[in-house]
Amino acid sequence: MSDSFAPGGHPLRWRILGFLGVAQLMLILDVTVVAIALPHIETDLGMSREAMTWVVSAYTLTFGGLMLLGGRLADLAGAKRIALAGLLIFTLASLTTGLAGSSGVLLGGRIAQGVGAALLSPSALSLVVALFDGDERNKALGVWSALGGGGAALGVLLGGLLTAGPGWPWVFWINVPIGLVIVAALARMLPRGAAAAPGARLDVLGALLVTASSGALVYALINAGDQGWLTATTGWLVLAAAVGYVLFVAWQRRTRAPLMDVRLLVRRPVATGTFLILMATALTVAVFFLGTFYFQQERGFGALVTGLLFLPVALLTMAAANLTGRVIGRFGARPLAVAGLLVAALGLAIPALVMNAAVVAVSIAVAGAGTGVLFVVASATALGQVEPHEAGIASGIVSTFHEFGASLGAAVVSSVAAASLVAETLDGFRGGFTVFAVTAAVASFAAGVLSPGRQAARV
Repeated sequence: MSDSFAPGGHPLRWRILGFLGVAQLMLILDVTVVAIALPHIETDLGMSREAMTWVVSAYTLTFGGLMLLGGRLADLAGAKRIALAGLLIFTLASLTTGLAGSSGVLLGGRIAQGVGAALLSPSALSLVVALFDGDERNKALGVWSALGGGGAALGVLLGGLLTAGPGWPWVFWINVPIGLVIVAALARMLPRGAAAAPGARLDVLGALLVTASSGALVYALINAGDQGWLTATTGWLVLAAAVGYVLFVAWQRRTRAPLMDVRLLVRRPVATGTFLILMATALTVAVFFLGTFYFQQERGFGALVTGLLFLPVALLTMAAANLTGRVIGRFGARPLAVAGLLVAALGLAIPALVMNAAVVAVSIAVAGAGTGVLFVVASATALGQVEPHEAGIASGIVSTFHEFGASLGAAVVSSVAAASLVAETLDGFRGGFTVFAVTAAVASFAAGVLSPGRQAARV
């Protein structure tokens, strides 16, 4: 094992990338792999609708809320040390979650998984950047980026196979042997990184503020499904979240070691990119959530059949993302962002009007193609024009909003579709598809106004 990151390139760098890529894939899979298992978890553990939503949101919210803190820890303590610690936490949390006999233990395990993911993901990306240089780095980052869209879609198919086979606990237990093998391999192969600069600080208060504020907002949206959207409780929670975000921004401008350079968020490309990634993940989770419960709860399909019905979603999402990466330099971000959102809106609107299994299967695949476009446009827009020394924090901002989008999407769709999740009626499903179709259509107008022109979007 080499003691440092040699300028000429680590001899095992491609093998290390393979192990880090599998580890990152586990983190992405765990956002969507539980989607198909949710009805089975609900039955076995007697979970309420709110608790089911938190099975998704507890993970994504912790993951996104602590990711910037995880990146900062990697800078202070070394990326290798933090990556291995994060992977161990994630692996042990996966074991606990699979063993859960109650909703409380399950949600606690999901939170711990999110903590491990928040430590591992930014550290692993930092290691990839340090291990590669020049054209090799571009190739390595291309492989890394491909794990996002493909991983989310693959999670649904894998969730169906595992739930229909050995049972839903294996959705979590499969991470255990894989995680332990990767920990052992990386502990031997990874070089030691450089020591942190003297006097470097950790912004724990900033991490607590942004995570608590997002938690309050997500809880308000989940609670609104039962208590109502215009109740005092919902209003106070939304107000508390808003105050928390304002305090976070004020603290980031004042502290010497901020988690986030908030000045980046007022730049048009970065602001547009974060808006698009938020929309992309929220719409993606809505598709998975609505489709999963409709196919299994309303149509009575098994987990395996449901997983196979999502295979076209996976293929169209990846195909659209690949095509967008090829043409964005020619057409620019604005027309592609608008087109992606309109395609997603169309795919979500059709089931609201005509709801049967074949129509829903085709329509959510169309919506998946639209979100596949958005993922590429969002990253290219947010990161295409930042300076090299700003690339790390800009990537962290985009990744954070990626997870927050998943949390918000799960919360909103759960509340809007509450009627169908707790009773045999299609009204909630129709309402869910309608709300997200309208949201995508309105967002397409906003993207047309906000997105930068062709020059700013070139990659």
